[in-house]
Amino acid sequence: MAHLNQRRPENVSGDFYVDSSCIDCDTCRWMAPEVFASVGEQSAVYHQPANEEERLRSLQALLSCPTASIGTVETPKDIKEAQETFPILVDENVYHCGYHSEDSYAAASYLIVRLEGNILVDSPRFTPPLVKRLEEMGGIRYMYLTHRDDVADHQKYREHFECDRILHQDEINSGTRDVEIKLSSSEPYKLETDLLIIPVPGHTKGHTVLLYKNKYLFSGDHLAWSPEINQLIAFRSVCWYSWTEQLKSMKKLANYRFEWVLPGHGRRYRADTETVRQQMQNCIAWMERN
Repeated sequence: MAHLNQRRPENVSGDFYVDSSCIDCDTCRWMAPEVFASVGEQSAVYHQPANEEERLRSLQALLSCPTASIGTVETPKDIKEAQETFPILVDENVYHCGYHSEDSYAAASYLIVRLEGNILVDSPRFTPPLVKRLEEMGGIRYMYLTHRDDVADHQKYREHFECDRILHQDEINSGTRDVEIKLSSSEPYKLETDLLIIPVPGHTKGHTVLLYKNKYLFSGDHLAWSPEINQLIAFRSVCWYSWTEQLKSMKKLANYRFEWVLPGHGRRYRADTETVRQQMQNCIAWMERN
């Protein structure tokens, strides 16, 4: 939990604050941008919540902070109500799970609710309020893991929900050797009629992305929106396997149609398919220059 005696001096006065344990993961800044900002390579509160909506988003960010670096001076009496808002609806039947894990450096996890069985995309923290809500929403049929970095509490979710985990064999290590479904091909894998797993080596050797209904792309650490340069990007500084291969993967991915980019790290993006197509070309051109 956050400690008041470690409250960063960059916070404005008021109830909410960020303490010095912040790892600058950006979670709070995209979940509640009207309250949190980047100051000195960490987050800080630059504007206290001014209404109920801003307060709710601030509490959601507090609960999602992977290092519990966000605190309140007064014990929040409405924290239980905030817990019950997770997973948070993104669009249609796609939800943001919140409760980011420090083990995956705060990667976002998503839930797809389907009659055929729900799919958990990458792993949030295994925490009772979220687990209860996932149970109420129908449990988990598959746990799809984009790559080795964002597996977090996958074993606990497997044991609790008896879900089948999916991970490419090139991402397997001692902690994931018991994954139920190990992908081996460099070709796309159709999990269901509306679910396509696409190999995109680059960030890591066996990184994959999940395309749902030709509309939602769960991109892991392969692709995300950058507000700094106002376009889709790949992460050059944390490309652990091959930038050349990631560029090739991006060119292949540009042949698919989608409207949403839902990354593990970085910002989400939504536009019509033609705009996304142009953004993908912009991303490729940018990668070729870097």
